[in-house]
Amino acid sequence: MPVFPAGTKSLVSKYCTPEVFEANKGKCDKAGVPFEQMILSGCQNVDSGIGVYAGSHDAYTTFNNLFEPIINDYHGHAADATHVSNMNFEELECPDFPEDEKEMIISTRIRVGRNLADFPLGPGISKEQRDEVEKIVSGVLTGMTGELEGTYYPLNGMSKEDQNQLIADHFLFKEGDRFLAAAGLNRDWPSGRGIFHNKDKTFLTWVNEEDQLRIISMQPGSDILAVFRRLSVAAREIEKVAKFAHDDHLGYITSCPTNCGTALRASVHIKLPKLMKQKE
Repeated sequence: MPVFPAGTKSLVSKYCTPEVFEANKGKCDKAGVPFEQMILSGCQNVDSGIGVYAGSHDAYTTFNNLFEPIINDYHGHAADATHVSNMNFEELECPDFPEDEKEMIISTRIRVGRNLADFPLGPGISKEQRDEVEKIVSGVLTGMTGELEGTYYPLNGMSKEDQNQLIADHFLFKEGDRFLAAAGLNRDWPSGRGIFHNKDKTFLTWVNEEDQLRIISMQPGSDILAVFRRLSVAAREIEKVAKFAHDDHLGYITSCPTNCGTALRASVHIKLPKLMKQKE
């Protein structure tokens, strides 16, 4: 039974009670990932907000006495609730910004996390499976046409020139995150990892970082509909070949429970030119 220091606020410390630990210790999910590995990140990093990473889609069922309370606490999503995700850009309600607000928005970015239904999640995937995910996804991405057409850059054997350019573009993800390392997500680095972007650098995909896919759409300005349309079309093209892990209760399945559901995050980068006039 893990012992957490006084003042630990993570959800794993709250819900991994002695009863829950005793019920699950020594057990694995269907992908063979031990319960102890799924809680290890939160045990080693007591400043975690959540502290658990699912090893597979099945983990949410096999260890539901831990995952369900965490999901309910974080998302307000009850054990009998149904999740509805709608990635159809044609149904997005997206009124335009007033002109004075448009002028403040430098850029718009929307991303989703996705994992492939036929493979374990990051903590439970083998090197061979991870390499296979990269092969499948990079094949789809390099076959994109039109505005999505671009180049895939594998991290393994990447040239210094490509590396420097991806750093300059703020596209490159790196090894070293202690939370992911404790969950087993950094194994075999950099094998099986890579980055794709289109020619205009408005569509980007990370392969095998935290989730198997981080699909990102972005562009200067405030046109949320254009950004979401590109994301929606790209995700649909990928799923024609590689089915995403999904169920009616949790929506799209991710390793960290915080991302389950839409697994979507949208943001705008804004300028506030007068902020520094009142530094306090």
